[in-house]
Amino acid sequence: VSGVVSLLKKAPHLSARNARATRTRAVANLEEESSDKSVTISNEEDDDCTVITISTETRPGLLNAVAQTLNDLGLNVNKAVVDTKDNMAADKFFVCDGDKKKILDDDDLHNIILCLRMTVDREAMKEGTLRPITRRYMEAHSEDDTIGKQRSEHLYNLLNTYIPNDVLSIQESIVNHVEYTIARSRYRFDDSEAYQATAHSVRDRLIESWNDTQRFYREEDPKRVYYISMEFLTGRTLLNSIYNLGIKDAYQEALLELGYNLETIVAKERDAALGNGGLGRLAACFLDSMATLDLPAWGYGIRYQYGMFRQTLVEGFQREAPDYWLNFGNPWEIMRPNVTYTIKFYGHVSVNEDKGRTNFTWNAGEEVEAVAYDNPIPGWDTPNVNNLRLWSALPTREFDLESFNTGDYISAILSKQRAETLSAVLYPDDRTYQGKELRLKQQHFLVSATLQDILRRYRSTHDDFDQFADKVALQLNDTHPTIGIPEMMRLLMDVYGLGWTKSWEITTK
Repeated sequence: VSGVVSLLKKAPHLSARNARATRTRAVANLEEESSDKSVTISNEEDDDCTVITISTETRPGLLNAVAQTLNDLGLNVNKAVVDTKDNMAADKFFVCDGDKKKILDDDDLHNIILCLRMTVDREAMKEGTLRPITRRYMEAHSEDDTIGKQRSEHLYNLLNTYIPNDVLSIQESIVNHVEYTIARSRYRFDDSEAYQATAHSVRDRLIESWNDTQRFYREEDPKRVYYISMEFLTGRTLLNSIYNLGIKDAYQEALLELGYNLETIVAKERDAALGNGGLGRLAACFLDSMATLDLPAWGYGIRYQYGMFRQTLVEGFQREAPDYWLNFGNPWEIMRPNVTYTIKFYGHVSVNEDKGRTNFTWNAGEEVEAVAYDNPIPGWDTPNVNNLRLWSALPTREFDLESFNTGDYISAILSKQRAETLSAVLYPDDRTYQGKELRLKQQHFLVSATLQDILRRYRSTHDDFDQFADKVALQLNDTHPTIGIPEMMRLLMDVYGLGWTKSWEITTK
């Protein structure tokens, strides 16, 4: 430690470094037995920066560990060049001090080398969980595309390990979300905010496996199951997720040390108002089971704004009120604004001839947009994470400025209200004609958006529909999605140009 103090006196530009950097250097001075050539430093390679080269066998987390060590030492990394060949890394870091100058002091350079050598040796002994490499992207480049390969390798190395699940890492993750996601002070946040931060930290871990699972499906192209249901009674996600991931005890201890009780935090989650009873619970159980069995399966439903209803008792009688379950947001869902489909209603069909073929065009009287929201579904004791995609209805024309400017404020937002009604309530009362019409429109909205999404995904990897029945299986939960059968025929014929016989053959398979 005394050596570090004298070093700081010699190098004033390093004296403002934090205590963690001081501790790192102190340890480095005490441990000088390390790899001889794993770390080299040069001030000759670049005019503006000191170039640090790390030459060692590639290991999970090595790139992040080196970057963190440089940051702890108060060095600014202006550029990093990642080069991997035959499982050997030769990474170069172009660094400057806090004054944006080269590091020229010999003692500084010596201590930087020692710290980095210790980091390299420590990572060599650490057992990290390596994420699967993305073969599709690594092999997508030709042998001459050196830049493309380096970019893919660099992107992979930045996140080549999973987020650790030790207590300290979990606490850091929760506090980071308190500070950066929900923008609260990490010194003062209540149980509801603790739930939001905890949920986001668990979701981070789900998304890692979700991305790897979906990437694996794309590369292997297995037969996929699509479970279409008007309702999914999934229950609360937090407790189910940490149990399935095997990290319940670690989260309980992490929260306890932060001053929070897991049971209290879990109780802050609102039940997802996406289902009513047995039908919805059956659908949710199927999703859990398929994820646990590592089956490539997705669920499709509607993202209801108010769900079914919230029951209250007033003077001994039941009263129904909307279930505002989304009032405070849903930390588990991921909005996909880039995944939208146009859903048509009403209108008429026009007929035209093109190259001897009769074509039918649906001229819709009303159109809405279906926007996707993804919800990760983890399996028990498996890295497999499937997906529940829910559709929310939005208008194609959200605001009529002309009507607003003429004083007709109601008409200005009428199309928005009509569209959002489709995904407002589960099972609207159908004792009236309007209620029956709304239920039918909801069913068409669900199946049309879902089938367009499935057909798009299939065509992204196939040039024709010859293998469609071998790659896609549709499960219709109850009678609500059966309107999807004629909708599948319409899409195959009107959108993809197939004939009746071929479309019917595909649909019946």
